[in-house]
Amino acid sequence: MPLHPQAEALRARRATSGAPPLYTLTLAEARAADLADIRAAAGAPEPVASVEEFTVPGPGGDLALRLHRPAADGEPPVLLYLFGGGWTLGSLDTGDAICRRLTNAVGCATVSVGYRLAPEHPFPAALHDCRAAVHWLAAHAKSLGLDPARLAVGGDSAGGNLTAALTLLLRDEGGPAVRHQLLVYPNTDHAADTPSLREHDDPLLFNRRSAAWYWGHYLADPADGADPYASPLRAPSLAGLPPATVITAEYDPLRDEGEQYAAALRAAGVPVGARRYEGVPHGFFAMTGVLDAAAEAQRYAAERLREALR
Repeated sequence: MPLHPQAEALRARRATSGAPPLYTLTLAEARAADLADIRAAAGAPEPVASVEEFTVPGPGGDLALRLHRPAADGEPPVLLYLFGGGWTLGSLDTGDAICRRLTNAVGCATVSVGYRLAPEHPFPAALHDCRAAVHWLAAHAKSLGLDPARLAVGGDSAGGNLTAALTLLLRDEGGPAVRHQLLVYPNTDHAADTPSLREHDDPLLFNRRSAAWYWGHYLADPADGADPYASPLRAPSLAGLPPATVITAEYDPLRDEGEQYAAALRAAGVPVGARRYEGVPHGFFAMTGVLDAAAEAQRYAAERLREALR
């Protein structure tokens, strides 16, 4: 279908503003512009019962965590949320609005992790930070008043890639156990050559050059892209992974590889709920202030997580 009118209006505003694509900027400029764009499109942040920030030991030094608590009695379940940004951009702040909305909609505590960014810290630094965070969380959830037996992991874009890779890593290493994985338009294959990747080259939207720019920062050596922990679609087996929710967008170069990953999970016997949102671009999940589809997708994700974490 054509680009949704709300998404077309967003694209038109970008054209009028003359803002250059992120992949043409310096890292510092791109990181600042990404945060500004996300905040502008996210709408007013939802209040949650409380927000706490602390650091825990990580493989590269102190690792920042942000805990959003729901207004709930007892020990709520936990969602570890991994922000997007092509492993290169993003921060606890870029994922904050999503974490707040999921905390309220699911009734879970949501913990986001400030993993190290590329190119300063290429693959597998971010993944190892996420592994350290989930191990720490599983060990200390009780002391935080959370239920370690009801743990989910999720993320969007590069955060979806890290979620898929993390669940593979935890399966291979024997835990901690994860109840569910939420994969929002994830990168799943460095060498992807799909119709959606070839077709989407609009400089006003996330496009195939954007994807290549991010991969170029994340991988110190392109050969690392063959590693299943970088490209989860290349894993020899996806059996034994947690049930998944996969969300994709029609106008997204990553659409096909996300849907291929959902199909591969199903073929391996993993329960999967998958939904494509028509007429919207990559990144839409964070745009609840300007796109109705974003709120719809977050409601769907929350329903799936709520059921998995009962």
